[in-house]
Amino acid sequence: MRILLAEDNRDLAEWVSRLLRQSKYTVDCVHRGDDADAALQSQDYALVILDLGLPELDGIEVLRRLRARGNRTPVLILTANDALSSRVRGLDSGADDYLVKPFEVEELEARIRAQLRRARGTLEQVVTFGALSLDTQSRSFSLAGANLPVTRREHVVLETLLLSAGRPVPKERLVEAVFGFDDEGGPSAIEVYVHRVRRKLEGSDVGIVTLRGLGYMLRQAHAR
Repeated sequence: MRILLAEDNRDLAEWVSRLLRQSKYTVDCVHRGDDADAALQSQDYALVILDLGLPELDGIEVLRRLRARGNRTPVLILTANDALSSRVRGLDSGADDYLVKPFEVEELEARIRAQLRRARGTLEQVVTFGALSLDTQSRSFSLAGANLPVTRREHVVLETLLLSAGRPVPKERLVEAVFGFDDEGGPSAIEVYVHRVRRKLEGSDVGIVTLRGLGYMLRQAHAR
């Protein structure tokens, strides 16, 4: 799950970014509207967290341009302006949700989870494939009922494969999901993370298969 955070308050942006990474999300952070617009034209995101008061290009214009391109990525607006007219303007411009600063961590996390579930077309809290389960609220995996410890990048790899279970996931898509703007990594690093996750799934009915030329796929051991 790769998220774009566009927030001009650098202290707040650093705090939110750290919070999201602790919750096993991949985060790209920008502080100007033109940079947000450029990122949205070059990269696919699961969610955009957008401040309205961005310099160079305000948040409403970033949102309008995004929707004008036909991009339906969920957008959660953050703003210090709690006036009704401001909320209506943001929602009418194509935002999916609205959160006024200052906000509680729990509410931000809950709104993020709600938007991601809605984007997947499901309201289920737990996603299951064979013995593997992902609790989307706690952002934790379990295998055969026991907690499955994974690092943040391993989590992103496994989550991406789980949400496409039974279908090939190209290596390039995993690269985009795992590595943010400031991260160093590529296809060879993905092979390392896939190998680590594959070992953690050993002994269960779920495994990762390599499909030459297509990528990787999560498959149950008994599937044909």
